Amino acid sequence: MNRSPWIIGGLVASLALSSVSEPISGFDAAGASAQQALEAKFDALISADEQKAWMEHLTARPHHLGSAFDRENAEYIAGLFRSWGYDTSIETYEVLFPTPKVRELEVIGERTLPAKLEEPTLAADSTSGQHDEQLPTYNAYSIDGDVTAEVVYVNYGVPKDYEELARRGISVKGKIALARYAGSWRGIKPKVAAEHGAIGTLIYSDPADDGYVQGDVYPEGPFRREDGVQRGSVMDMPLYPGDPQTPGRGSTKRAKRVKLKDVETLTKVPVMPISYGDALPILRGLSGPVAPDSFKGGLPVTYHLGPGPVKVHLKLAFNWDVVTLYDVIAKMKGSEYPDQWIMRGNHHDAWVNGAADPISGMVALMSEAKAMGEMARQGWKPKRTIVFAAWDGEEQGLLGSTEWVEDHASELREKAVAYVNTDGNGRGFLRVGGSHTLENMVNEIARDVTDPQTKVSVAERGRAALRLSRDKDAAREALARKNLRIYPLGSGSDYSPFLQHLGIASLNVGYGGENQGGSYHSIYDSFDHFTRFGDPGFAYGVALSQTTGRAVLRFANAEVVPFEFDGLLDNLQTYVDEVVKLADSMREETDVLNRQVEDGVYALALDPTKADKGPVKKGEVPHINFAPLLNAMESLKDAVATVRQVDRRALALSAQEREAVNRLLYTSERLMTLDKGLPRRPWYRHHIYAPGFYTGYGVKTLPGVREAIEERHWQEADEKIADTAGVIRTLAASIQKIGSTLPAGEKL
Repeated sequence: MNRSPWIIGGLVASLALSSVSEPISGFDAAGASAQQALEAKFDALISADEQKAWMEHLTARPHHLGSAFDRENAEYIAGLFRSWGYDTSIETYEVLFPTPKVRELEVIGERTLPAKLEEPTLAADSTSGQHDEQLPTYNAYSIDGDVTAEVVYVNYGVPKDYEELARRGISVKGKIALARYAGSWRGIKPKVAAEHGAIGTLIYSDPADDGYVQGDVYPEGPFRREDGVQRGSVMDMPLYPGDPQTPGRGSTKRAKRVKLKDVETLTKVPVMPISYGDALPILRGLSGPVAPDSFKGGLPVTYHLGPGPVKVHLKLAFNWDVVTLYDVIAKMKGSEYPDQWIMRGNHHDAWVNGAADPISGMVALMSEAKAMGEMARQGWKPKRTIVFAAWDGEEQGLLGSTEWVEDHASELREKAVAYVNTDGNGRGFLRVGGSHTLENMVNEIARDVTDPQTKVSVAERGRAALRLSRDKDAAREALARKNLRIYPLGSGSDYSPFLQHLGIASLNVGYGGENQGGSYHSIYDSFDHFTRFGDPGFAYGVALSQTTGRAVLRFANAEVVPFEFDGLLDNLQTYVDEVVKLADSMREETDVLNRQVEDGVYALALDPTKADKGPVKKGEVPHINFAPLLNAMESLKDAVATVRQVDRRALALSAQEREAVNRLLYTSERLMTLDKGLPRRPWYRHHIYAPGFYTGYGVKTLPGVREAIEERHWQEADEKIADTAGVIRTLAASIQKIGSTLPAGEKL
């Protein structure tokens, strides 16, 4: 993920001990006491030993989409849900999933050297030898191709790296781009390479990022080996996730499918991942300028940019099959509001055995479901319906969750209160991203969960970490701000269709930071690796269950759903300030660049024979009218002032009035979307958060405005300022409606 996570934890034991007396949003005093007693019972039912046993079973064999064990795991999980008392079904969808039939890579230099393109069996890893069932090393949704060309090293392969190449007069046109993993989501690398004229892309894992530079390699340590490879999808998910042939509709057997030749989310050039062992002879064969410091990795070579003289021959061909995926859906009906759904999800498929990604999160979800099932047998019933989901096909591009959401869109718009997502998990700090209307709720939960390592609240551990941060602004804010921020969500896991397509308030939760390694998407993401390096005692698996379980229980039981708007207002004001500053900084940078071009400064950094290929003057940044956005923020500020302490004030309303307020609260996220979506990618409807067009997983806040400015689409910037201002005004009007319903209370 390309974003700065909120890291939470604790150093002050007295705060953890006193937290039980703290109020819980959405409950009166008696309700809060009962809820805390329920959560204590829930905590006692979470078992680390059960999580370990479930992981060992679910990771015993490779379980990628379309595999036999993937289906067996879905049936196994469904059987457990049924035994715990849930109304359980397996919903299937038909999705495009290419697998390789030809993978060839030859390095052509003084002699032709075939690449190994495989990860070896290790005696220390008991499942690494299951080669007959493993997917080979490849990137899903690369096109077929057979290309031979010189190589250019493009660092992380993001737009700013191509600006560096242009400064040096280097082009990838007609060449094969060699990029290293990290710096952005992998699918951005072939996308940008193709836009600059490359005819193929190779992506390798540099040891500076997740190999021996970081620590001992597997099996001595957790980091990526010389022959380790990161598989992964390169679908153009910033356009839309899910089945590439059924955009915007569930991929049922009867669904109308786009012809393969017309699919927009396939790459434009062939692309393949390789190990740094296979990348090393390519890098050794490059000449041309020495790479700038920001391009240099950890291999024992001088990093040159090329092009050539080394060439590579890349040949790829795929089986373009449609396969069945298996989503497990388990429901516990609400006793008072059965048509209000609290959704909790994690995916069950993996690229290979997938212990860390995703089973570490899946077993935490299973613990929650079992504990709630046991409490239901003992007489407890949630007020609202709880829906647990084990998604399939997430690794290929959020296939299972997206198809289910598209298929059930009308029902979800009407019934969904919130979606709580997890994915991988490990030792360390709590990391939470999501809808800013849930920021206060998350802080309250973090206050009430004990960190397994320090034995104090996970909230205070994170605040302490921020206080010690080198980021002075973050350290200062940790002292001054009541709540720690949760980060805005881009993409990369199954919350995306809920939040960014339908406008359902969502959270993405996990622990990490002390579980670094290089097993990601390799055959070594195994039970053996995870139980040695990820979370050996499953203590943080228990902590994750206690964290997300509290979120589900509080959503399900609260008299007033725990949404509030102060956090949203504060974060949104930050984003507005950022886009205003972005325009000003671009104006200043453009002026500097144009003066340097006029003075010939860039020619000094270029090969004189290629100087004509360097930067040219850029058009000036015009005045941008942000007044509609600033005025809308003033309206929002006024509205939010009317609903301070909304949960406590709404408790005084009649049941009918309170439910009207509840609906306005949990549908508030819907108002941040527009049906027409974002420019060039209408699937994404949310106008406050979206994955960036050139960042993939990384979030762009106020995406329509921000990206129009970044891409210098000035008319579009004006249009998206108007659209975003309209969204904020509509939200403000809804909040004002809540305020007019509430009895008198605090108004600041």
